[in-house]
Amino acid sequence: MSQSDLSQPVLCAGQPNRAASLSNCFAASYAGIIAFMAVATEGSFSKAGERLGIGRSSVSRNVQRLERHLRTRLFLRTTRTTSLTREGERFFEHCNIGVSHIAGAVNDMLDLRSGPPRGLLRVSSAIGFGRNVVAPLLLQFSQAYPEISVELLLNDKPVDFAGDRIDVAFQDGHLKDSSIIAKQLIPMQTVVCASTAYAKTRGLPSTLDELARHDCINMTCSAGRVVEWEFMVEGQIRKFLPTSKLAFNDAYLVRQAVLEGRGIAQMPAHQVRDCIRRGELVMALTQHASKGRGHYICYLCRDHLPARVRVFVDYMTTQIRALELNDAYRSI
Repeated sequence: MSQSDLSQPVLCAGQPNRAASLSNCFAASYAGIIAFMAVATEGSFSKAGERLGIGRSSVSRNVQRLERHLRTRLFLRTTRTTSLTREGERFFEHCNIGVSHIAGAVNDMLDLRSGPPRGLLRVSSAIGFGRNVVAPLLLQFSQAYPEISVELLLNDKPVDFAGDRIDVAFQDGHLKDSSIIAKQLIPMQTVVCASTAYAKTRGLPSTLDELARHDCINMTCSAGRVVEWEFMVEGQIRKFLPTSKLAFNDAYLVRQAVLEGRGIAQMPAHQVRDCIRRGELVMALTQHASKGRGHYICYLCRDHLPARVRVFVDYMTTQIRALELNDAYRSI
């Protein structure tokens, strides 16, 4: 075979489609290439068989099939020695490059799984929880793991792990998707609150029935549906949908409207805890506080997690649980 022939891709006879030919030929010659590389490295068919865990005759058959496929003799064999032909040396050089790339790819995957945490991490979070809780912790995380890059995506829509290439997601509320691994970080406590100015002029509801006499501010979800208020009544969750003149699809705007004295609202405790500490907001109906929902950290699979995902999940779980985000309800 001439040098120009060796520089061209090898095609199987009778295969009109070039891409299909390459695929089929590789599948047919893969065992032969492995055997060839072992013989060329070890210097004998017997040692190659020991290395591969197969018999010498199997190694020889695989190499012979490869030679017939290439229509080229790769080894010079005598009873005492086995050496590469010039074509065999050329083929070994090319194959060795490919093997090195494959070995590098394997080692890279093993490194991602068990080596030092590194690489890009795409994280999704509900907007309010992401702003108030996740984002402030990212600087500390980046300092602890400088080789991990984090991209935080804030969105109240359901997470599409595959479509958006999300590694980890923070989600609120009740989770129903059994395909998602969800670890509850903390209960998701909700707070009915009003500004001090509103409380002075309108008072605060002391029973659920009194909510109808107040200006309620509602939150809408991404689908446009109004989010129901939840309360605990005699050990059971009771849902309530108040009428309102104001509704927003952003928790920050709901909180801002409450701070301005425009009404009362039920919001996650992490959204208002600092305002309550500063005396800007006061709580109501604490005897019916619901703790049925939760804040979750989610990912798709427990097995074979890259190191960057494992350390992020562990770090955020520890840090968020230590924040005492629900301490607005400590007086309950």
